[in-house]
Amino acid sequence: MIVGASCTAELIQDDPGGMAETMGMPIPVVPLELPSYQRKENFGCDETFFQLVKALARPVEKTEAITANLIGPTALGFRHRDDIAEVTRHLEEMGVGVNVVGPMGATPEDLTRLGAAHFNVLMYPETAESAARWMERELGLPYTKTVPIGVGATRDFLQEVSEITGLPVRTDESRLRLPWYSASVDSTYLTGKRVFLFGDGTHVAAAARIARDEMGFEVVGLGCYNREQARNIRRVAKDYGVEATITDDYLEVEAAIEAAAPEMILGTQMERHIGKRLGIPCAVISAPVHVQDFPARYAPQMGFEGANVIFDTWVHPLVMGLEEHLLHMFREDFEFNDAAGPSHHAAHSPTRRAAPEPATAEAPQGGAAPRPAAPDSPRGISPQEEGPGAAGGGVEVVWLPAAEKELKKIPFFVRGKAKRNTEAFARERGVAEIGVDTLYEAKAHYAR
Repeated sequence: MIVGASCTAELIQDDPGGMAETMGMPIPVVPLELPSYQRKENFGCDETFFQLVKALARPVEKTEAITANLIGPTALGFRHRDDIAEVTRHLEEMGVGVNVVGPMGATPEDLTRLGAAHFNVLMYPETAESAARWMERELGLPYTKTVPIGVGATRDFLQEVSEITGLPVRTDESRLRLPWYSASVDSTYLTGKRVFLFGDGTHVAAAARIARDEMGFEVVGLGCYNREQARNIRRVAKDYGVEATITDDYLEVEAAIEAAAPEMILGTQMERHIGKRLGIPCAVISAPVHVQDFPARYAPQMGFEGANVIFDTWVHPLVMGLEEHLLHMFREDFEFNDAAGPSHHAAHSPTRRAAPEPATAEAPQGGAAPRPAAPDSPRGISPQEEGPGAAGGGVEVVWLPAAEKELKKIPFFVRGKAKRNTEAFARERGVAEIGVDTLYEAKAHYAR
């Protein structure tokens, strides 16, 4: 039985765990101390699993064949179910069996058999590193340090398993699909794309390596929300020449993303919402995730099949972004302009409606408010910004039609930044109406 203090018991400094330990119950009692006001969920999972292992695992006779424990996966983890299957397949190809998987699916009896394995595979450090360190010290079980997410990391992981067990590396790379795309001319379209990564430390560190070394992307920002891995993420960020964002405040993450102006976000479901607001494509790489990120199909993140899944997940949003960019390029085309409707086929073209009656001065009681009149000046074309930023220097900045048309020619993924920079440039110089010349003067100013 696990006994821990609730938040109320913690406030009144009660000790239910210690009390249960002294009651002489005929079952194992595991007292927990989880500072709910100082720590988050990943720490709670790591500490709980550590205390369970510490209470139940004992030195036992090793299995005859070489076996490993897979530690760290949880029921609500990001693709953990499929990662277990993929890692198991890679180990079996090398002749290594699986002894216990925990905490996901493990029973108390399973935890008593942890010492029978020859080593541990630490799949997710944020939920099992404390237990792995304890078993290495108390049970003599070494554990792997490489998380096999990505092609390079998977190969490093298999080499690490080989060094621990003395078995040769044997694996089937025929199911790896990434190299054929990397060798094609199409892959050059995505080279150098700017990406921002955020999530748990394990997935962010692995994804950054994939982004730079395997996809050819440029990492312009990264961070994590679990402070227990802040030191490692800061070290990774230094290697990529960026400053790490360590926070669990999504507004800080949004501000960092907006400042970095990436072309794609790799994050959690919160970053997906941020991407929608900023108009930036996003792929999910880490929990917390939406229900749609628990697919019925086999979709791991680890191993060679995981590399295939990651490739699809990351490349498709960028490819769709390229198609959107083409639509913006052909905005003035007779088929694709904003007034053309959804299709040039007659069956789907918009029907012309009779002009509405002119609005009266006063709307009838209970009726709809009158529609605003069409703008007849440049000030009616651009939406007016409100707040302290818009009032800077007492200048009300508006966009002239020609400048707005020119702004639309800028690629969508940097258009927002160009618009903000131009407006700031105009306010600093007291320019009330932004024309094409102002737009290009601002561009030259910020390019210096």
